[in-house]
Amino acid sequence: MNLQQLYSAVLNGHQVTKQEALTLYDAPLAELCSAADELRQHFRGNAFDLCTIVNGKSGRCSENCKYCAQSVHYNTDVEEYPLMDEESLLKEALYNQNKGVHRYSIVTSGRTLSDDELTQICEHYRTLRNNCTISLCASHGLLSLEQFRELKAAGVSRYHNNLETSRRYFPQICTTHTYDDKITTIKNALAAGLEVCSGGIMGLGETLEDRIDMALDLRELGIKSIPVNILNPIPGTPLAGLPKLTAEEVRRIVAIYRFILPTAAIRLAGGRGLLPDKGRAVFQSGANAAISGDMLTTAGISISDDLAMLNSLGFEAKLHE
Repeated sequence: MNLQQLYSAVLNGHQVTKQEALTLYDAPLAELCSAADELRQHFRGNAFDLCTIVNGKSGRCSENCKYCAQSVHYNTDVEEYPLMDEESLLKEALYNQNKGVHRYSIVTSGRTLSDDELTQICEHYRTLRNNCTISLCASHGLLSLEQFRELKAAGVSRYHNNLETSRRYFPQICTTHTYDDKITTIKNALAAGLEVCSGGIMGLGETLEDRIDMALDLRELGIKSIPVNILNPIPGTPLAGLPKLTAEEVRRIVAIYRFILPTAAIRLAGGRGLLPDKGRAVFQSGANAAISGDMLTTAGISISDDLAMLNSLGFEAKLHE
C-alpha cells in the first residue's frame, strides 16, 4: 500500500505490519507527517497530556545501560543522593500541579527498590495522594507483582518502564538485565491494575527495523503511553560519541509510530531540548504528549513555555487516561 492507502486503512482499523511500516521511511516527510497528524486528530482529538518527572534518587545505579549518566560503571560526575524526603517531593508535586501539569512521576536510580525504600516511597505516595490532585506515576526499576500492588494501594496509577530499544538490539545497550526482565516487569504492573508508560530511546545506534520492532512489541503489550526519547550523548558514557538525530529523523520516527500506534499518547520525552524548535514540528507530526520541566540529569523546557506552544498549536492540555 502507498501512504494514502495505508492512512485510509489505519482509519478503518487496520494494524500496520512491519513491512508496511518500513515503507513509510521512504514516504515524503511532509506528506507522512501531515497524515500522522490527521490520524492523531481522528483517534485522540486535540487533547494533549503533559507530565513531569523528578529525580527522586540519583546515581550509583548497578546497571550498565550505555546511555545513562547514573550508572556506577561510568564516570559522569552525576549528582548522587538517596531517596528524596517527603517534604521535597510534596513541594515539587504541588508546584507542578499548580502550573497545570497532569501527571507527576518519581523516578529512582537502581535496578529495583529495597524493602525499606519501598516502604518509605509508599508512605510518600500516600502523603502526595492525600494532599494533591495530580495523578501519580512511578519509575522504580524491575519490581515484583506484590511490590506493584503496594504502589497501587499507596495511590500510584501508572508505572513507567521503558523497553529502550528492540529485543534484538537490547544486549548491545545493557547486559546487567534483559529485555525479558523488562517485559516481565510491564506485565506485572499491568496485572496489578496499573497503567503502563513504556517507550524507548532513539539514536542508540539501532536500525530502522529495531525502532519498528519495539513499537510492535509495545502494541502487543497494549501500552497506551509511549515516550519517545532522543539520545543526548553524555560525556563519560559509552555512547558519548554517537551523532545526534536530526529534527527530520525525529519527526519521521514519531509519524511512523502514530501509524503503528494510532490510539496511543505518543510522548516526546528526554532530548527534546536538542530540537531547534523544542518539538513544535513533532507535535504537528503525530505526537500528543510530552514530558515538561527538567529531565533526570539534563535540563528540560519550562512548563509555561510548553503550555504557550501547545495553545498556539490548538491543543487542549488535559489528562489522558
